Amino acid sequence: MAQKQGNTGRAGRPRKGGGRARKARKVGREKQAFADRIATIIREVSGTLEGVEARQARGLAKAIVKAKRVYVGGVGRSGLVSACFAMRLVHLGLVAHVVGEATAPGLGRGDLLVVSSGSGMTRTVLAQAEAARNRGARVAVVTADGGSPLARAANVIVEVRCAPFVKAPRGAPSAAPATVQPGGTLFEQSLLVFYDGLILDLADRLDWSPSMLKLRHSNLE
Repeated sequence: MAQKQGNTGRAGRPRKGGGRARKARKVGREKQAFADRIATIIREVSGTLEGVEARQARGLAKAIVKAKRVYVGGVGRSGLVSACFAMRLVHLGLVAHVVGEATAPGLGRGDLLVVSSGSGMTRTVLAQAEAARNRGARVAVVTADGGSPLARAANVIVEVRCAPFVKAPRGAPSAAPATVQPGGTLFEQSLLVFYDGLILDLADRLDWSPSMLKLRHSNLE
């Protein structure tokens, strides 16, 4: 009597249908794992931004509107996010410059320097804040640590509190959202969304409409 071969074809090889099913399950697991990671990031950023005080955000918006010129600075990934913010300020019709760019003129009284640093201890940014104050400009700081040296040098401060920059004392509940992401990633992500939210606030204050973006958007692409 012939033995049953089960789910195998000739020479005992598995049938193609079984291999396709296993591959599909693997792809499905990988897709779900990626979706779970994205959902984790969204929860972290949302939790971080929920902790930002509206009073501080309004204070920064008012300082920007009152400033003669706005200079935006930061280093690393925070610096890249800051450049994105400066671009949108220009789209709103404000005079904005990125610190360190060759075309950025010297600043002085009536100007505002907006700098960001998760730790609030970045030496380059601290030096920029000190130089701005010495020249009569106001300084606004966006940082995760409201007790940092950079925060203490600010006229205007916005705290975007998050790990790993804000840590609770041992045994105490966390003072800021934790993160599974490396380095200052959570701060940088939250900074981008915060700045974009601030742009919407400024747009309302300046009676700006999205259709006006085309008038000031780069047209050399």
